[in-house]
Amino acid sequence: QVQLVESGGGLVQAGGSLRLSCAASRSISVFSRMGWSRQAPGKQRELVARIIVGNTHYADSVKGRFTISRDNTENTVYLQMNSLKPEDTAVYSCNVRYNSVDYWGKGTQVTVSS
Repeated sequence: QVQLVESGGGLVQAGGSLRLSCAASRSISVFSRMGWSRQAPGKQRELVARIIVGNTHYADSVKGRFTISRDNTENTVYLQMNSLKPEDTAVYSCNVRYNSVDYWGKGTQVTVSS
């Protein structure tokens, strides 16, 4: 079992920045993949960034603005979000894969005002 707790969401003006954190209940060095997804009201969940075996991947909609990173000593995965746009408004959730099982956090709300 893995518990994930996200934090760092909030209300920010367009053009601003936020850093999301995802704290894991165990060492993140054992996870084969880690990522951040988002879901806006009435829309499907979108994968925005992930790390697979040390390689990072981003959705086209966030490339150049978002950065995913990890801190193994803190067992935490981060999502740095810069140049935020109103269309980035969503609930952001982190997920990890461990022993072929996907685990998800409950999410944190990000709201970007115009």
